[in-house]
Amino acid sequence: MTWSEMQPLLEQACTETLIMVGWSTLIAVVAGLPLGVLLVLTDKGGLLENTVVNKVIGQVVNIGRSMPFIILMVALMNFTRWITGTTIGSYAAIVPLAIGGIPFFARLVETAVREVDHGLVEAVQSMGGNTWTIVRKVLVPEALPSLIASTTTTVIALIGYSAMAGTVGGGGLGDLAVRYGFQRFETGLMWVTVAVLAVVISLIQFAGDYAARAVHRRGARSGPGPRLRLLKAKEPAAADIGKVA
Repeated sequence: MTWSEMQPLLEQACTETLIMVGWSTLIAVVAGLPLGVLLVLTDKGGLLENTVVNKVIGQVVNIGRSMPFIILMVALMNFTRWITGTTIGSYAAIVPLAIGGIPFFARLVETAVREVDHGLVEAVQSMGGNTWTIVRKVLVPEALPSLIASTTTTVIALIGYSAMAGTVGGGGLGDLAVRYGFQRFETGLMWVTVAVLAVVISLIQFAGDYAARAVHRRGARSGPGPRLRLLKAKEPAAADIGKVA
């Protein structure tokens, strides 16, 4: 097979992979971020400590992460058909990809948020900040570099999942490699597909690492953290109270 014959096939497969991974990543981040934060908040010693809720959410996340993706796709076929009207094609593959990505990203978010200095949380609490304020002003901003790295990891994992989805009619680069590289013995096309996946994953990893480092450096240059700024803000107030007394 010549390059002129490979090119349109690769372009279509790359577009399908981009659609699958793009939409499933968006859904996984939107749903997984609050889920991961909630796992931290409801844990023992958390701001919204609730053992029952934490155990239930944790168990659901564990089940979602433990299930092999190919089995998850088969198990969700009826649900996928109800959502999209079909079980084949790139848009149908978004459903199991997103459902598989949500618990994966949620655990990464939980790990990232747990790394935030608890002293910052205590400082905001001492100023009367509520749970929403702490999440919005402390937990998410302070964990942002780790969250970017977690998103990068999730995107790369979903690319791997999308390749598996191609083996059962999901389209994309995995489908191209199976139909042409394996079934039609087009070894050259199969290796080109492997090379494309390797390049794409390397670029995504580089972009994610660069973004995480840039955010970390910007945070380091922005001066004292929220805790120090809050404590400095309290000092004039305390001095004023002393004068009045």
